[in-house]
Amino acid sequence: MKNIVIGTAGHIDHGKTTLIKALTGRETDRLKEEKKRGISIELGFTYFDLPSGKRAGIIDVPGHEKFIRHMLAGAGGMDIVMLVIAADEGVMPQTKEHLDILSLLKIEKGIIIITKANLVENDWIELVKEDIREKVKGTFLEKVEILAVDSIDGTGIEELIDLIDKLTDETDSRDINAPARMPIDRVFTITGFGTVVTGTLLEGKISVEDTLEILPQNVKVRIRNIQVHGKSVATAFAGQRVAINLANIKTEDIERGYVLAQLNSMETTMMIDARFKMLNELSRNLENRTRVRLYHGSTEIFARVVLLEKEELAPGESSFVQFRLEESIAVKKGDHIVVRFYSPLETIGGAIVIDSNPKKNKRFDDNLIKELAVKEKGAPEDILAKLIERYSQDFPDINFLAKSTAQQVGDIHTLLQKLKEKEVIIVLNDTIVLHRNYYEGLKEKAIDLLHSYHQSNSLRLGMIKEEFKSRLLPKNSGKIGDAFLDVLVRDRNIKILGKYVALNDFEITFNKTQLEIKKIIENAYLKDPFITPKIEDVIANAAHKKQDVEQVIEALLGKELIRINSDIILHEKSYIKARNLIIEYINKNGSISLSEFRDLLCTSRKYAVALIEHFDNIRLTKRVEDKRTLA
Repeated sequence: MKNIVIGTAGHIDHGKTTLIKALTGRETDRLKEEKKRGISIELGFTYFDLPSGKRAGIIDVPGHEKFIRHMLAGAGGMDIVMLVIAADEGVMPQTKEHLDILSLLKIEKGIIIITKANLVENDWIELVKEDIREKVKGTFLEKVEILAVDSIDGTGIEELIDLIDKLTDETDSRDINAPARMPIDRVFTITGFGTVVTGTLLEGKISVEDTLEILPQNVKVRIRNIQVHGKSVATAFAGQRVAINLANIKTEDIERGYVLAQLNSMETTMMIDARFKMLNELSRNLENRTRVRLYHGSTEIFARVVLLEKEELAPGESSFVQFRLEESIAVKKGDHIVVRFYSPLETIGGAIVIDSNPKKNKRFDDNLIKELAVKEKGAPEDILAKLIERYSQDFPDINFLAKSTAQQVGDIHTLLQKLKEKEVIIVLNDTIVLHRNYYEGLKEKAIDLLHSYHQSNSLRLGMIKEEFKSRLLPKNSGKIGDAFLDVLVRDRNIKILGKYVALNDFEITFNKTQLEIKKIIENAYLKDPFITPKIEDVIANAAHKKQDVEQVIEALLGKELIRINSDIILHEKSYIKARNLIIEYINKNGSISLSEFRDLLCTSRKYAVALIEHFDNIRLTKRVEDKRTLA
């Protein structure tokens, strides 16, 4: 069933609360001071059943200019607004400001209601209607129906209910599949139950026993109980007014303006990139770095507005901006923000969030402006591609992308598949996502790094893998770094040789002197193939520079020279001969003992032990009591 929230707006003492009582039979003013003074101070909440059977929630907002913050806290959850104007006063200052705010929040459906109709003549009501039409020209209420009612005697109330019912059919349903999100507009304690919060569930669904988190505090909470319109339910859905009994948190640890959200679904931020538009009727311009008040959901927060395209903004103008906040907040791309001057309090415009977790931007950066233009109006996969490009140097994973965009992981996977098909991204380990541009740049850096290394170390197999990763990738890249190397190997850019990394086409080549040294070394290890010299003796007896001999030996190790253990090295030919001899002997005799192996190679016990244990380690042979068989 579609869930709808209807709200009031309008000047103080124009009959908003009385109208709601006429519609529902219930009083929304609950504070003693409200009843004593006859004005609404806090948000009021109730509901009523429509003729079609739908149950609509109602938010009653205060009309006094001193309580505009409270009005803003309720307005963001409205699907349909009733702009209330008293017949005996007409459009007043707070009527205009409330209308501006509703327009900035992009509320699309509304009704204009003239209250106290029985206090004036019909001709006067017609004049009031004409004035209202003039005042709402160019707004979302320009063509809506205007009804005259009297909340005391019931004139026009039935007609209003029918119109509301009709509008609910025309109103789009909220997204119940998105991550759950509810700005908190009331916090209180009920004896025997503990902490209770209320708000309008903007997106998603929540159920009893779900674990969610309070943002921006990042505190996990468990849902004990849920009430919708005074009745306990197992699950609440987007578009409903909800009261939630929370476990694991005290009332004093929550404030109006905090957000109850699906666990790990949103990232808190101290900066917001947005498209900001000034209202037309203002008395002054907005200068760069002006301190302002932002109203998002049910929160008020202070910020500096950094103009990214202009030196200042005049009434009616718009610009990309970055809000630099004084406190952290949780927002989502596409959210609407109302902006007011810090002092004197005056609504100056509205902003639409483009990037909910940006990095610090420079002003007048053409590339940034192009990027923001794509993020503002591009297809979802293009917007995600820009986010990936900006954060590729941090090797973002899919969970980060979901949290940064406040989308479900499954939706991110769908968008990533489109980007993979377009070859815009590279995915490592099925979780880490890099933009193709960043990958290509990093690949070129890797190739240049290895090319320089090979030039300086022509006889080495390559750069040590860990050194290569540390010079190329973020710190502590671990398995991520290995996955990146796997992609470079797959694309035939590099090759992995044990613990070394080399360019794919790199081969060790020897000059004339090095070839002479190579021959000396090989002869030293082939002279007595199974009683080979120590490596330091080979270096000392080579009659060449120690450094040159060491480089050639290092180049030969793993190829012509095979290290058996820390002390013993064999030539590759000797190693293959020993391997073939032991296989042939065991195949003929069934097994071989250590002494038989020693005699077979005409060597000493030391060399025979080292070599046969090596064969055990590589699983060529296995030990059975004091014999070896083939493994």
